[in-house]
Amino acid sequence: MWCVAEVNEAYLERMEDVLDVYERPYNPQEPVVCLDEKPVVLHRDLRPAMQAPPRQPAKRDYEHERCGTANVFCAVEPLAGRHFTRPTPNRSGEQFARMLQRVAKAYPSARTIHLVLDNLSTHARSSLARLLDPDQADQLWSRFTIHHTPKHASWLNQAEIEISIFARQCLRAECTNWNRTVNRRRLKINWTFSRLDAANVFHPQLQLFKRSRH
Repeated sequence: MWCVAEVNEAYLERMEDVLDVYERPYNPQEPVVCLDEKPVVLHRDLRPAMQAPPRQPAKRDYEHERCGTANVFCAVEPLAGRHFTRPTPNRSGEQFARMLQRVAKAYPSARTIHLVLDNLSTHARSSLARLLDPDQADQLWSRFTIHHTPKHASWLNQAEIEISIFARQCLRAECTNWNRTVNRRRLKINWTFSRLDAANVFHPQLQLFKRSRH
């Protein structure tokens, strides 16, 4: 479900930028990677699962104890089918910096890595300073070309699709195994929302925005 906030010039400019990046042909020297995170509530069952007959689903009681929260970073290079998933105890700036290190390490020869992010406060250069010294932080941040989605438009980030798939397919499974499987199969995201679609959905706001830029 889309939740579209006020459509102003800043909204349209960022949307155009993200969609333009998505429409570029695959270039291993300038990979496009989408990154987002998902808070996870940790539960502990209070009653053991009931024994089930062969080939029948087991039954579990709904009663549980809440045991805090954790986080899962999900990054995906949609056109190449490369996936990077990392569970963390939280979604702090330090953990974001560690995730960027992991992504940068995967593309050692890339000229730049186009990184699509939403507007969470930790998605910034300042987060790297909490983990690295200034020179290291500058070096890591310079590996990326950042493309922020508009505010209240994180649905434009394909990492949200990745998170949804991960949550459904990896439920109670091991994160590492899921990454190994999807990377071996080179599973890709088929993004179909183009700038033409945006023009149809946001017309006439988009036309006014384009005229104002000229």
